[in-house]
Parts: sequence; C-alpha cells; structure tokens
Amino acid sequence: AQRPGRPGKSSAGAGDEAIVPSKPLKKADAVQPARPRGAVPSAGQVVAAGALIAGVVLAAHGHTFRLPFVFDDRASILDNPSIRHLWPLSDALSPPRGTGVTVAGRPILNLSFALNYAISGPATWSYHVLNLVIHALAGLTLLGFVHRTLTLPLLAERFCRHAWWLALTIAGLWTLHPLQTESVTYIVQRAESLMGLFYLLTMYCYVRSIDAPRPEAWQALAVMACLLGMGTKEVMVSAPLMVLLHDRTFVAGSFAAAWRRRRILYLALAGTWLLLGFDMIASAARGGTAGVGLGVSSWDYLLTQCRAIVLYLKLALWPHPLVIDYGDGVAGGLREVWPQALLLTLLFLGVAIAAWRRSAIGFVGAWFFLILAPSSSVVPVTVQTIAEHRMYLPLAAVIAVAVAGIYHLTDRKVGMVALAAIVAAGWLTFRRDDTYRSELTLWSDTVMKCPENARARTNLGLALVDLGRVPEAVVQYTAAIRIQPGNPVTQFNLCNALTRLGRPAEALPHGETAVRLDPNNANAQVDLGIALVALGRPAEAVPHYEEALRLEPQAADVQADLGAALLQSGRGAAAIEHLEAALRLEPDAAQTWCDLASARAQQGQPAAARQACERALALKPDFPEALYVLGNIEAEGENFAAALGRYRRALALAPDYFVARNNLANALLVTGQIDEAIAQYRQILREQPDDRSVQDNLARAIALRNPGDQRR
Repeated sequence: AQRPGRPGKSSAGAGDEAIVPSKPLKKADAVQPARPRGAVPSAGQVVAAGALIAGVVLAAHGHTFRLPFVFDDRASILDNPSIRHLWPLSDALSPPRGTGVTVAGRPILNLSFALNYAISGPATWSYHVLNLVIHALAGLTLLGFVHRTLTLPLLAERFCRHAWWLALTIAGLWTLHPLQTESVTYIVQRAESLMGLFYLLTMYCYVRSIDAPRPEAWQALAVMACLLGMGTKEVMVSAPLMVLLHDRTFVAGSFAAAWRRRRILYLALAGTWLLLGFDMIASAARGGTAGVGLGVSSWDYLLTQCRAIVLYLKLALWPHPLVIDYGDGVAGGLREVWPQALLLTLLFLGVAIAAWRRSAIGFVGAWFFLILAPSSSVVPVTVQTIAEHRMYLPLAAVIAVAVAGIYHLTDRKVGMVALAAIVAAGWLTFRRDDTYRSELTLWSDTVMKCPENARARTNLGLALVDLGRVPEAVVQYTAAIRIQPGNPVTQFNLCNALTRLGRPAEALPHGETAVRLDPNNANAQVDLGIALVALGRPAEAVPHYEEALRLEPQAADVQADLGAALLQSGRGAAAIEHLEAALRLEPDAAQTWCDLASARAQQGQPAAARQACERALALKPDFPEALYVLGNIEAEGENFAAALGRYRRALALAPDYFVARNNLANALLVTGQIDEAIAQYRQILREQPDDRSVQDNLARAIALRNPGDQRR
C-alpha cells in the first residue's frame, strides 16, 4: 500500500491530508458512523482477496495433508469413541474427559472431529484439509473486520485511502506467520483456530451491523458465532467484552451510549457465557489440568506468564526458535522474571490509559491482553505453562501495530516491506511444517531446543520405542528421570523399555516407583506386572493387573495380560475367564487366542485348545507361538509326527525360540531320532549354556544313544 504523503508534509490531491494523530471524539459527538465513499470493497476485490488468502495458505501448508497424528491427537481423535458417528448429535456433542483430552468440555470442537471421522475415518487428510479451510476463513474474516474498523470515523482520516491494502497486509501476515503453525498443522489444536474463526466472525458480524439497513440479522449472526465459539474453547470468554470495547472506542463514544443502542446484543452475547460455564463444569477443570489447587499457585503461574508473554512478543517479531512443548516449569520467584514483569506492567498501564482515552492503540492492546488472559494470567494451566498456539488471535494485534508503524515510517515503501515479510513468513511456515512429519522429528526438534524438558524426552523415547530403537529410548527416559524424577509416566515407560531389552531386574524398581507415585495409573500397574512376569514371578503380577483392570474395566489388553499371568501361575480356570473377556472386547487378538489355547490345554480340554489355536493361526498364519502350542497339543495326543511338523515350522519363523527347540528335541527323542535330538539340545546350550533342564535332557539323550558310557 502507498501512503499519500510523508508525515508533516502536504501533498496535492483531495484526501491526501497530512497524517496526524486523530483526536478522540467527545461523547456528544458520537453518532452512528457514515462510511466514507470508497470504503466498501468491490466484489472483485473481495473475490481476489479470498483467492489470495486461500492460495497462500495452500502454498504454505498444502504439503501437510499426509502428516500423521501426533501427541494429544491420539487421546482426542484416535482413542475418542464419541466421534465415531455423527448421529445422534448428542454423542458427538458429549466429548470425553481426562488428562490430555483436548476436546474435554469443547463440544463444537469434538463435533468437528466427528465430521472428519465420517469423511476419512482415521486417515489424516480430511483433518488437515478442514484445518486449512478454518484458518483461511479466519484470515479472510480478519481482513473484513480490520478493513471495516479502519474505515470508521475515528481512523478514516488517517487510513481510509489505503484501508483495504493495509487490512490485506495484516491478514496476509497473520495467516502466514510461522507462529500459527501449531494451531494449523497440529490437528488437535484446531481448538485454537476454530475458536479464533468464531471470535473473528463475532467481531465482523457486529461491525457489519453498525451501518447495516437491518442490523438485527448481523447481530443475530454475531451471537450465533459467539455461542459456537464458547463451545469450542474457553478463550472465547472475552469476545463479548471486546465487542463492547470496540463499540465504545470506535462507534458509540462511551459505554453508556453503546449500552443504550445495543443492549439487546450485549445481553445476548453475555448469555453465551452460560454455555461456557456449563462446559467448564462438565469438563471437571479440563481433566485436572487447569484451575486452582492443582499444585501451582496463581502467583507462581502469573510470574511464569510474564516470561511467557514476553517470549510470545519476541516470537511474533522474530519467530525462532519455535517449540511445540516448553514443558510445565514455573518461575522460581519475582527475581527471576522482574525485567519481563516490569516491561509487561508498563505495557499494560499504557494500554489501560490508551483505552480510557478511546485510542485505537488501547483497543489493540486490550485485544492482546484480554484474549491471552484466560490462559496467561492467574488461572494455572499446569500441563503447559507456555504454549505458542495461545498467540493465534493475539498475534493479530502485534501485526496490526507493526504494519501501522511501517505505514507511518516508510511512506510509499510499505508495500515492498510487507511483501518481503509475507514471503519470508510463508517460507518459514513451510519449513516449520516439516517438523510435524513424524513423532520422531517433532520430539527430536523439541529436545534439541529444550534439552531440559522432561516431557519432550519422554515423548521422544516413546517415538523411538515405536521404531524399535529401544536402547536409544532408554537413554531418553533416563535423562527425563534425571530432570524430573517424580514423573510416574517416565518411570513406567523406562520400566517397560528395560523389560523389552530383557533387563527386568533393572526395570522392576522403576515400575515400583511409578506405582508408588501414582497408584491409580493403569499403565504403571500393567508395566510393573509385565516386569514381574518377565522375572518369573507371575503370581506377584496378578494383583497389579487386577488393579489396572479395576481402573480400566474395558481394557482388552489388561484382561489378556491378567489371563496370561494367571495361566503362568497355574490358575487355568481363572485365566480362561479373563482371556475370554478380552476376546469379547477384541476378538481379533491372535495372542489372546493362543493364550486361551494354552489355558484350555492346561485344563485338559484338547479339542477346545486346538480350536482356539487354529483361530489364532487363522488370524496370524506365521505365528510361532501358536504353532508351538499346537505342537504341544499334538504331542500330548501322542501324534508326534504332527508335533514335529509344528515345531519345525515355528523354528523356521523364529530360530531363537528355544522353548520350541527344546520340545522339538524332546519329540525327536521320543520318536527315536536321538542324534538329531542331541544336536538340537546342543544348539540351545550354545546360546544358553547355563540352562539346567536342557543339560539334563542332553545327558539323558546321550545316555540313550550310548548306554555303556555314562560319562559321555
């Protein structure tokens, strides 16, 4: 956009007056605004702007359609039964509760995920597409709201000539800013972008109503948008206040005049708080992650937010480095953050004074502070004390001030500066999206930038385990425990990883610590049980599985683990009960069918055992354990030829399956194939030289082959 002239100098042409600060209107002067000629954009401009914003969003984020679910996406989408169907709507509007469930208390957000699930199920492409559509619509709505505000009488003298291009610049920068990546690319943070869209629609519909022939229609749309926003995220709470402040600052001239003219609108907007209050009660303090009395005092959280808000301002102007998770640390006292606290105090006082004087900068500052207030003031959000997605809407205020400042200082060069900034922002956003291509890249990036973030290290460990890189995961878990030893999640994850590595004795203390720290954590109970089973103590594992089942009665895997522990404890009848319960919940679990076959065989039910084993093999034909169990069933029935075939096939699939090799050798011995039996026993002892039972079997085989030479 080009300015009409340099500050303090006149230039020829009507409407090219010198740019000077506008004086606030007196209350008596406040009238219904008449929009200046040319203030309404043409249909072509609107279409071009919409195409431009959609185009830049697609250019910056279009490569994200195949990116996977990450972090809290699992709890809120993949493990969320309420989004599995759209009808009845009551299910989709009743999101689950719990820690890490972003949809808790947010029915409209949950409904949007139900819509995606109806389109693509667990495939991520439709979720990313809708996120981009929401963000592009939010950018276009911001354009309309800013343009109409710039052409109101208080600002028209200064900005009306180039209001459309200034608004387009602000909207373009806001839409492409790298700080928005978390709210757009991280699927579950649609909570922020969808709420932002409804917030902006509330403001836009209200501002359209100001000079509309039938303002009631636009006001009704504003209330509807506000209601939807309240059902999307709690940050929407400030929207009615921002509408009132905008009216008082730019239109009515006073709060009293705004109330007289539009009291019905404000009563209706205030009524939307009832839905928000109901949702907050239903979510039970966001699953225990937000509110007082959760281990973080309001004062400590406020001090932490001094650091956070200054960081947000810095990232708005220089978006590097960007981090998905800053951890849950809090400030250790005022002396740690006094420079930030002083800066924010001065900014807040300046905004308050400007707002009292009806200055536009007062409204912009209030936009920044009021929208951040629910998550960045005195009400602790204990899971994430700093989060970049909270700047989704407040960023518009920072960009508006920056663009206005450039417009004032650079005269005709504002267009080139804005274009360069938009191109740079788009490129940085494109690069930042690459970080989300996998859990491994996301958490590796986070650990590199925040090495003392215990949660990031734990999540990196989980990503490494999923890739089979368990030793590297142990390194991350160990570092996380060094940073935060009282975290039960890291403790039981380390227990699980060490057990996988065949080090259950090292795993056991971590499992016990996790259960001691959080006895109501089903995962901790299960992982401790797994370590005890690996140590050959299944009877001790049973109470832990039972406790996990009490905590999660519908968990098929816990039923199956409990059944397996009972089986190994010699309690076949009880094992059958839990294994069958697990199969009712998850009928396609091949391992559970295999365990049920073993339990049936233990109870002297060979026909039922064979049937269960065949079901396991039907689900998983190359299943060594099922072949081994079926071989045992054949051997018990003295069908040794069939048993030998099952054992050999199991060993072809898993050469290190030593129990199957031992039973193969036993069957060979029984059928008189002594030399081959000896070879099999010796192969086992090369890997497990201290296995006393195999040593005894080998000695017996040698004695059978050479009855006159007992020493051999």
